[in-house]
Amino acid sequence: MPSYLAPGVYVEETSFRAPSIEGVGTSTAGFVGPTLTGPIGGTPSILTSFGDYANIYGSFDNLAITATLADPKNINYLALSVKGFFDNGGSVLYVSRVFAGGAGVGYAKASDADVTITAAFPGNAGNRSVTVTLVSTLTPMPTGTTTTLPQGSLLALVTPAPAAPAPPVAIDFYTNGATGTFKDSGGNSPTGPLATGAYFCVLTMQVSTTSASGQPVSWSGLGFDPLHPMYIGNVLGPNPPRSIDALENQIQIVVKTGTTAAALQTNIFGSWADPTKAAAKVYQLAGGTDGVEPASTDYDNALKAFEALEDIAIVAAPGSSIFTQSAAIIQSLITHVSRPRAYRVAVLDTPPNEVAADNEALRGTIDTSYAALYVPWITVANPLAQAGTAIPAQVSVPPSGYIAGIYARSDEESGVAKAPANEVVLGALALERNITFGEQTVLNPLGINCIRSFPDRGLRVWGARTATSDSEFMYLNVRRYLIYLEHSIDNSTQWAVFENNGPALWARIRESVDSFLYSELQAGNLLGTTPAQAYFVRCDRTTMTQNDLDNGRMICLVGVALLKPAEFVIFRIGQFIASARS
Repeated sequence: MPSYLAPGVYVEETSFRAPSIEGVGTSTAGFVGPTLTGPIGGTPSILTSFGDYANIYGSFDNLAITATLADPKNINYLALSVKGFFDNGGSVLYVSRVFAGGAGVGYAKASDADVTITAAFPGNAGNRSVTVTLVSTLTPMPTGTTTTLPQGSLLALVTPAPAAPAPPVAIDFYTNGATGTFKDSGGNSPTGPLATGAYFCVLTMQVSTTSASGQPVSWSGLGFDPLHPMYIGNVLGPNPPRSIDALENQIQIVVKTGTTAAALQTNIFGSWADPTKAAAKVYQLAGGTDGVEPASTDYDNALKAFEALEDIAIVAAPGSSIFTQSAAIIQSLITHVSRPRAYRVAVLDTPPNEVAADNEALRGTIDTSYAALYVPWITVANPLAQAGTAIPAQVSVPPSGYIAGIYARSDEESGVAKAPANEVVLGALALERNITFGEQTVLNPLGINCIRSFPDRGLRVWGARTATSDSEFMYLNVRRYLIYLEHSIDNSTQWAVFENNGPALWARIRESVDSFLYSELQAGNLLGTTPAQAYFVRCDRTTMTQNDLDNGRMICLVGVALLKPAEFVIFRIGQFIASARS
């Protein structure tokens, strides 16, 4: 309460309504798995297109996890699944890279006496060539004066020989410091008139290599001296000035401490003697590997990166079911989404080429309402296929990435309260095997969701169950909608913490939650035609004991009538005798 000490009119702002509750997003996904390149650990960056993914983690090229190139474990399932996610309606994705091999393993490298060039990230894709080109710009400059060149510029004074058999050219190197005056390594500035035919040229570098997606990329105007704003050791160093470069730069250049600009130029390009011609050196990076087949602990490490990202609502590990420890990886996913206040579900895959009995056995090891299991794998166009080669035109991929995209599309079009089923799988050409109606009558009651092929209706998701034995949460939309309600209320009622725990606070809480649920009822997300039929909110002395109050607990009871999917649509048809009555 403000103090009023002097007579006058005081105008104050106040609020007559409880803080509103805003619904959280439900379509942001997080994928974990091996990639061609990209960072390991840390907080993943947000991706909004497959192009974003390719710029950081590489494109569709196969991995080299095992020595046999044709081994299905080397197929880049994560990249294919990311494309499927965005093709099917996904819009926001995080990727956490899985790499097995230990610290410092898998980095490609090349080095000179004063320069070391390494791949920024481990991976077989780091075995690339890096070309460093010397660029000389002829520039007239009065001797020893300050110029507009940035600090740390490398200047070469080129003095042609007066006649043979003297060396054809003499080159002296100068760099400018804070005063703008160019000096050589001994602290001397160029003095006196230039010899006949002598001239200055400014030296910079250009570095060329390939991006994560395999496209040519280059950096121009790089300097030799640490004072230069485009110093090669900063722009392409381990800690580049821009955060996007730390993600997308595929190489790192480390210059030995104390190396002068002139020494660096000589170290890289040797006895360069003709400023009118470009000099170049090619470094071939070697030694990069994709590590070994990942285990469940490697997936655990990758999933930890998602713990700080509260907007993730869907988690998947596309391609993990191909690995030996696939069953343990599934348990890692379930453990991750089952954490208190995780507010997310997992989309699970079965191994490829499984029959109904195999699927039943896998389902027997799972019992959680926070995960959904889908079969079979789907067949898509192989982006690596080329005419006249043995590379197949089609490839089978796990469905989880595509299904996560369908979740996002269904949420956007119909809301999270609707089951993400009877939806077309976009980008799919066929199924690894067709599941019949009879087979689904066995799988569906077990909580195994099938993808079916229907004449004239395409490939559709034909199941919406969780992998649980709890009938209360057997439907996926029920679990996901409850998560949405819980997360939304959690996020938007943090203001109540440490408020006075009395009737005024209880009334504001009731009003906030009631208004939120009423809007959900109006949107058609709750069962009932009136608020009394659809939900209740209680927060008063009937929900809290004196012991609760003494221990700082405010308890609000919220009940909601949820909509279940019309999984079985039944029409009962029979004959009747036409009546002769008029």
